[in-house]
Amino acid sequence: AVSPPTLFLGIRFLLAGTLLLAWAGARGELRGRIPWLTLAWLGVLNQGGYQGLAWNAMAQPLSSGLANVIASTAPIVVAALAVPLLGERLTLRRVLGLALGFAGVAFLVRHRIAVTGESALGVALMIGSLAAMVAGTIAFKRVSPTAPLMVVVGAQQLAAGAALLPLGLALEDPASMQVGVQFVAAMAWQIGVVSVGALMLWFLLLRRGSAGSATALHFLMPPVGLIMGWAILGEPLGATDLLSIVPIAFGIWLATRVEAGPSQGR
Repeated sequence: AVSPPTLFLGIRFLLAGTLLLAWAGARGELRGRIPWLTLAWLGVLNQGGYQGLAWNAMAQPLSSGLANVIASTAPIVVAALAVPLLGERLTLRRVLGLALGFAGVAFLVRHRIAVTGESALGVALMIGSLAAMVAGTIAFKRVSPTAPLMVVVGAQQLAAGAALLPLGLALEDPASMQVGVQFVAAMAWQIGVVSVGALMLWFLLLRRGSAGSATALHFLMPPVGLIMGWAILGEPLGATDLLSIVPIAFGIWLATRVEAGPSQGR
């Protein structure tokens, strides 16, 4: 690792937020009333909580495959909370999907901890990360902050960086950072592709669609995460892991498919 996780994220978010807001300012998008305070707490929740906990989870003896599987349950949790908090309908199909998804994840987590020695602390941190991501998604849909997309993303990342960097300085050792070509390349990738590209797309999807339909894209994470962890990182992958993907993916599909249109309960 080229840097402790919280320090790396704090620097990344501060740089990405500054870049996006400077770009927005050059485009004249910082004029008018912008809900800075709302964007700030959304950023601490959406980015600071979600990614901060996830990166620290990955610093534990936790495989990337299991981390991806836990994160992929976001559509299930969002679908469940969207009923009381966003006024969406709870159909038999959604209930079945929620049950299948949770059962599949519970089985896989228990199996991986018992057989492959996954870190219980890492699992707990990933569950906390999932909770922050779900809360941030629901909150963003309920609050619906009115501002240009670049400002929405930039302000959230600046706030997340302002929260994480002091925390990293207090809890981690800055001297362990290895600032070199690998560090710069990793930072450039995380800022350019993830913080700017992927997050702009994510919040665009949240604005234009429902919370459930946007998070439904996470159903790709279980198979991709497990297979990539096996192919690139040499993580163990057994038949039980692959079989557990079936109820998770099918459950997510059932739980989110009902949002397709007015005939969703039929």
